[in-house]
Amino acid sequence: MTTETVRKNAVKVLFVDDEFIEFRALKKKIADLSEPAVEVEYSPSIGDALEKIRLARFDLILLDNRLLPNADFRETVPELRGIGYTGPIGVVSTDISGGYFQEFPDYGVDFRIGKDEIDAQTLQHIIREYVNYDVPDFWKDDYSI
Repeated sequence: MTTETVRKNAVKVLFVDDEFIEFRALKKKIADLSEPAVEVEYSPSIGDALEKIRLARFDLILLDNRLLPNADFRETVPELRGIGYTGPIGVVSTDISGGYFQEFPDYGVDFRIGKDEIDAQTLQHIIREYVNYDVPDFWKDDYSI
C-alpha cells in the first residue's frame, strides 16, 4: 500500500490544543494504531482550527476544553459548528468531572474524554462509534451470525 493510498483512505483527525506537547503525546499514544489509518493534524488555537476546517475535510475533531481567549467548549464548539462543521467533536480535558460537562450535548459536542484516557484502542473505538468508516472485511465476520 503506497503512502498516497494510506492518506486517501486515512481517517483525518484535527487535534486542537494550545499545548503542543499534548499533540506530541497523542501522536506517540496512537503510533501503533494500524487499522484504521489515522492522519492527525494539529491546531494551537480555535482560530487556526477554523481556518484549517475551511480548507480541508476532517472526519473527527478532538478539542481541548480550555483554549484562550475562550472560556471552554461552550464557546469554542459553537464556533466550529457555526462554520458548518457537522462531523463528530470530542472535548478532551485533564479533568472532565465538572458539572458543566453534563451540558456537552447542548453545545454540539458528541463526547468528552479525559486526556489520560486516550490511547490507540480508545481512538479506534471512537472512530468506529462516531466516524463513518468502512469496516474492514475481517471485522464483518463478527456481525454475520
